[in-house]
Amino acid sequence: MSTYLVTGCAGFIGSHLTEQLLSAGHTVYGVDNFDPFYPRNIKERNLAGIRNHPEFQFFEINLSDFQLVRRVPFDEVDVVIHLAGKAGVRPSIQDPNGYIDANIVATQNILNRMRDAGKKKLVFASSSSVYGNMPETPYREDMEVSNPISPYAFTKKACELINYTFHHLYGMDILNLRFFTVYGPRQRPDLAIHKFVHLMKTGRAIPVFGDGTTSRDYTFVADTVDGIIRAVTYTEQNTGLYDIINLGNNTPVSLNDLIGTLADVTGITPKIDRKPMQPGDVNITFADITRAQTLLGYQPKTRIRDGIQQFVTWFDQQYSAV
Repeated sequence: MSTYLVTGCAGFIGSHLTEQLLSAGHTVYGVDNFDPFYPRNIKERNLAGIRNHPEFQFFEINLSDFQLVRRVPFDEVDVVIHLAGKAGVRPSIQDPNGYIDANIVATQNILNRMRDAGKKKLVFASSSSVYGNMPETPYREDMEVSNPISPYAFTKKACELINYTFHHLYGMDILNLRFFTVYGPRQRPDLAIHKFVHLMKTGRAIPVFGDGTTSRDYTFVADTVDGIIRAVTYTEQNTGLYDIINLGNNTPVSLNDLIGTLADVTGITPKIDRKPMQPGDVNITFADITRAQTLLGYQPKTRIRDGIQQFVTWFDQQYSAV
C-alpha cells in the first residue's frame, strides 16, 4: 500500500478521490484550506465519511504559505496528487491575483517542498481551459496553447510550465491531467449542472449565455477519478516522466441539449433567461483522449443522461436533508 498526499481533498473531485484511495487500503494525507469561494459546510459534508478513517490525516492549511506547507510530512509520501486551487473562468477575471496565489504560488511551494524532501512523483490537476478558443477539435495535448483567454487558464498553463522546469532540474516524474468539465454528486454549486438544477427546483430562471449552442465535454466524476488513479499508478511505475494528458469524455454536449436533458430527468420545464456571451468563455471543449487511452487504459463509461440522473438523485437527498 502507498501513502498519498491529496491537496484539495475536501473539494468535489478531491473528496471522491480520497475515498477511493482509502477504500483501496492506502494512507492519505489530505490538505484543504476551505476557501470561501463556496460555504465551508459543503466541504465539511464532503469529508464527513473519511474524517475519522484511521489511514486519513487532515491538514487545514493555505498552500500559498510555504511555512504552512512545511508542516505536511512530505517525507512519508509516495505520490503527491495536487488538485487544490481556485477554479472558474469568470471569477478569475475579477480576482487574478487570488488565482496567481492559489494556483501558481501554491504549486511552486509544493514543488519546492517535494524537492527538499527528495520526492519525485507528482500528478497535477490542469484544465481544458488552457486550450482557449482553439478552432481545431478535438483538442490534442500537442496543440499550441500559448494564448490563454482568462486568468484561470494562464495560471494552469503556468503551472504546467513550472512542473516541466522541476522535471528538468530535479528529475521529477510529473503527469499534468487536463480535466474537462467534471460533474456529478458533490459538484461545486457555481457550476452549470448544479446551479441549473437548483434554479429549476426553486422555480427560478436559468441564465443562458449566448444562443445555447456552446458545448462542453462533460465528464462524470467517477470517470475522472478513475483516470487520476490510473495516472498515479502510471507515475509510480515509470521514471523520466513528464507528460500532459486529457481526461475528458470525448463527447461534447451543447448547452441547449444539456438543459433538455435536465428537464427530462427532473420533469421540470425550465425558465430561460437569455444573456450575452461572457468574457473568457469558450465556444466548445472537446477532448481527444487517445493519449489517456494508450498510456493509462482510460475509458470513460458514463453517458450524460445517466450521470445527470445520479447527480439529481444526490441533489434531492442533500436538499431534503437541509
